[in-house]
Amino acid sequence: MSYYDDIYEVAVDHHYLISTDDAARIGVPSVELAKLAYRGKLENISHGLYRLARYVPSNIDPYAVAVARMGDGAYLYGESVIAMLELAPTNPAYICVAIPRRTRRKVPRSIRVKKASAADTVTEYEGVPSQSVACAIASAKDTMMDDRLRAAAKRAREEGYLIGREYDDLRESMGWR
Repeated sequence: MSYYDDIYEVAVDHHYLISTDDAARIGVPSVELAKLAYRGKLENISHGLYRLARYVPSNIDPYAVAVARMGDGAYLYGESVIAMLELAPTNPAYICVAIPRRTRRKVPRSIRVKKASAADTVTEYEGVPSQSVACAIASAKDTMMDDRLRAAAKRAREEGYLIGREYDDLRESMGWR
């Protein structure tokens, strides 16, 4: 198998994205990623992050790219989780990503960086590391209107992102009766 085949196997499961760290874990030197990008097989998204040149776009892509750009330990945060899962209308001007430690990376305007909290429950939705829906709704209380948060919670319950007890605990912590 070629390096591209190895990269393909990993990238397909990660929204067609591969980082130099991911490549190193499977034994592909970072210089090979640069060579494949030069040949048109990969697209350089940012420093250390590539996407397969041929991929199937989806609505999740901007969220997956934002989290991948911020590196290991990063996850989707607050209203961006609500937006990705289409639970309620949100501000599409930026994507919130929580990171565990300070970064020196150049962050585009479309990404808002938040400090990760030990209290956050991190899971994965649609293959993107994310704050749990219950935590995301609670985190968005300062940036979203209360009626939209209630609608998001109700829809999350209907779609199975919140089970009965989580929904009841969320309603109680948010002061909804």
